[in-house]
Amino acid sequence: MKEHHQRYTPEFRSEAVKLVTEQGLSHQAAAKRLSIPKGTLANWVAASKTVELSYEPGSLSSRELAKENARLRKELAEARMERDILKKATAYFAKESLQGTRS
Repeated sequence: MKEHHQRYTPEFRSEAVKLVTEQGLSHQAAAKRLSIPKGTLANWVAASKTVELSYEPGSLSSRELAKENARLRKELAEARMERDILKKATAYFAKESLQGTRS
C-alpha cells in the first residue's frame, strides 16, 4: 500500500516554523494546532536554523527578502572592511620585513 505524502506550500511551512521560533509554541503544540505531524514540523524548524540555503520562488515575502538583503549587505560591508584591513596590514608587515633586511 502506498503512503500518501501531503504537500505543503512554502508559505504554510514558513508560518508553521514561526509558531515555534517567534511565538514560542512547542513543536507538539504547534503541530497539533496545524494538524500536521510533529516530526514534520521539527524537520522544518531544524532546516530553518541551518541558514537559508535556497529559496523557492515565492517562498519569502517581500519584507523577508528585504530583511535578508539588508543582512547580506551588512555582511558584505564587514567582509570588505576586513579585507581592506588585511591588505593594509600585509603591506605594512611586508615593508617592515624588507627594511629589516637592508643594512
